[in-house]
Amino acid sequence: MASEDISQLADSLAKTKVGGGELSFKGRSLKLNTAQDAEEVVQEIDSFEGLQALRLEGNTVGVEAAKAIAKVLEKKPDLKRCHWSDMFTGRLRSEIPPALISLGDALITAGAQLTELDLSDNAFGPDGVRGFEALLKSPTCYTLQELKLNNCGMGIGGGKILAAALTECHKKSTVFGKPLALRVFVAGRNRLENDGATALAEAFRLIGTLEEVHMPQNGINHTGITALAEAFKVNPLLKVINLNDNTFTDKGGIAMAEALKILRQVEHINFGDCLVRSKGALAIGGALKEGLHKIKELNLSFCEIKRDAAISLAEAVEDKSELEKLDLNGNNLGEEGCEHIQEILDGYNMSSVLASLSDDEGDDDDDEEDDDDEEEEEDDDEEDGEDEDEEDDDEEEEEEGDEGEDNEQEKPKKFPTQESTPPAAPRPPVDASTFLNFPSPEKLLRMGPRRSAIIDQTDVADTDKVVQAFLQIASVYRDDEEVKTAVEETIDELMKKAFSSSVFQPSMFITSLLVRMGLLKSEEKIKATPHLYGPLLSLNHIVQQNYFQKCLVPILLAFISKPNHALESQAQARHILMQTLHKL
Repeated sequence: MASEDISQLADSLAKTKVGGGELSFKGRSLKLNTAQDAEEVVQEIDSFEGLQALRLEGNTVGVEAAKAIAKVLEKKPDLKRCHWSDMFTGRLRSEIPPALISLGDALITAGAQLTELDLSDNAFGPDGVRGFEALLKSPTCYTLQELKLNNCGMGIGGGKILAAALTECHKKSTVFGKPLALRVFVAGRNRLENDGATALAEAFRLIGTLEEVHMPQNGINHTGITALAEAFKVNPLLKVINLNDNTFTDKGGIAMAEALKILRQVEHINFGDCLVRSKGALAIGGALKEGLHKIKELNLSFCEIKRDAAISLAEAVEDKSELEKLDLNGNNLGEEGCEHIQEILDGYNMSSVLASLSDDEGDDDDDEEDDDDEEEEEDDDEEDGEDEDEEDDDEEEEEEGDEGEDNEQEKPKKFPTQESTPPAAPRPPVDASTFLNFPSPEKLLRMGPRRSAIIDQTDVADTDKVVQAFLQIASVYRDDEEVKTAVEETIDELMKKAFSSSVFQPSMFITSLLVRMGLLKSEEKIKATPHLYGPLLSLNHIVQQNYFQKCLVPILLAFISKPNHALESQAQARHILMQTLHKL
């Protein structure tokens, strides 16, 4: 039933041909397994004169179909832009490299000169990078300006292969007389971590022409961030830097601030969810005072920035006439801090640039506890295998030791609460309400056994309450094994309770969930959750459990399979869920 509906939807889509030398099969949900399946596509490509852009997004292309398409592409030397994201849905990972090799070899044979290559949302992993490695090293990519590899699961290994290919491309193209002048690089959600990011940073240093770098959610901490900052210094045309949801700490924040002092063209900075903290924020504030005159957007939300540092940031934007948005939401400003920042910006006639502060975590004056937290964060980094400079560590310990000697007698007066709360004491547990109001992975982990209180507070007779609780828990889903386990265990408790209750309505739950995920329209104005990665993978978990009613699977499959803008940026999670649903 669901497949028939999807086929009807695909048949009703617009014609493939569009202007500007572009041929589009985008969102057609075509299942091209064999050469025969691809015959219509091949014919349209073959008959399209002056083909400059080919869109294959939102389809699924097998090895044999890819070979058939590749054969006709050998006759298309004018092709410049390959929009090939999300084109292997439901495929085994082993199928993707040979398909990419066929397509890449065809472009090389045709003598095409690519300016844009988009392979985002294809879950090909490290081995998949081998599939287009030869293409990147070839003359076909000497002219490449935009490379988009978002959400491909490359990992550290894939990042290193990619960096080496870009480096070789630059060296060869330089000898050829036209050095690779890459402008846009996109590789979010790839688990690159420090080693992958550092390898890419070396390639970036060599290239030197980058204008946009998007590398959010890659598990990079201060070592990798520092390497990227050094590379950014020799890319003076940088306008957009998006490193959202990595882990700077103050070391990474300070290193990045030093790079920002040099860069003159930066317009958009997204360091949200990067744990920049107060020291990093102060350094970035210093960079703002010294330059960044073209800055239009600065996102430092959810970075554990305290009031005084945030105030310094607000004061630093006084002469930034092009600033359109300053996002400091989700930090530790407190009510007075929020009001003070608003007053500062009002005084500059810039009140409209301040984003909402509705998720502020409240003022935390316990600076010493924050210092302890930072030390613990650095210790964790070392345990993860990062090579720290012993001399730097010694200097930090000496500096902290000196500070302790200077203030030892004054501490009882300055921090009266320290007598009852030793500096090394763990942070207090989080209650259910605190987590549900402002969910975060760290809070869920700190709850420990108290996570059952979330389930106790959820009335399973109220479908909306169950959906909201599910989404709040799922929103903190991370690939980190500890967080992932905590999320799945908590959701299991919630859904077991719900499905075992006689008052729970499973079909209404699925309907309401689809509405809040933006996959089903509602007559009511309901704001859809903006990030679907966690909800999709949490759904993937619960549909496999015994408590889940399998009669709901076709409903989910029908909506997850449909072309939907909300799912475009989460192709990997969508692919995983669709594979599971098909098996069920």
